[in-house]
Amino acid sequence: MSTIAHEDGRTRCSWPGTDPLYVTYHDTDWGVPERDSRALFEKLLLDGFQAGLSWITILRKRDNFRRAFDNFEPQRIVRYGDAKIASLMADAGIVRNRAKIEASIVSARAYLEISKTQDFSSFLWDFVDGKPVQNAWRERGEVPVETEVSRRMSKALAEKGFKFCGPTIVYAFMQAVGMVNDHFVGCCRHAECAALASSAKIGSAKVSLNKVSPTKASRSKAKASR
Repeated sequence: MSTIAHEDGRTRCSWPGTDPLYVTYHDTDWGVPERDSRALFEKLLLDGFQAGLSWITILRKRDNFRRAFDNFEPQRIVRYGDAKIASLMADAGIVRNRAKIEASIVSARAYLEISKTQDFSSFLWDFVDGKPVQNAWRERGEVPVETEVSRRMSKALAEKGFKFCGPTIVYAFMQAVGMVNDHFVGCCRHAECAALASSAKIGSAKVSLNKVSPTKASRSKAKASR
């Protein structure tokens, strides 16, 4: 089942279930075109932390991550040393994985290198020519776990020095930040995100979906997550 009807009368992708936090994320975040470089960096790092876990686990810890990682400001993360790493490893509010924590520092360095010559947002959005790809999936089995574009983006990020950026992680990232509209056609958010995509411009801040709606699927590996 790709979509489910909720008590509020809206039909949504089935992957958030009825968890209030997950439903809110689905309605206000997942699939919304994100153009802010820092926010994109944050999401890419969080998707790296999610590797081997479910997205809802990360979502429930997201505020803790933001606090622990200085709101994912690359200029601060790149200065993390042994003492900060030890502090993060002792923080039960985040995912305490040394490899992923150290990878965040390396990725922050890569981000800053890219930013010397190009806005990070533009670097990423260039892979889809600056416009969200509008898909029309109806069933879970139709949604890929990676694509040719996610493979190219993954390779480019790795070449720049980013860690935990395999093509499956990158495709989930693309879904979440609205580079592809992977809400199912029967979901109330599909048309709403498509409308936002047509009005969004590169370099602009994320457009709030609350202006469109009152109230970010793939096969099991991607979990439509994020």
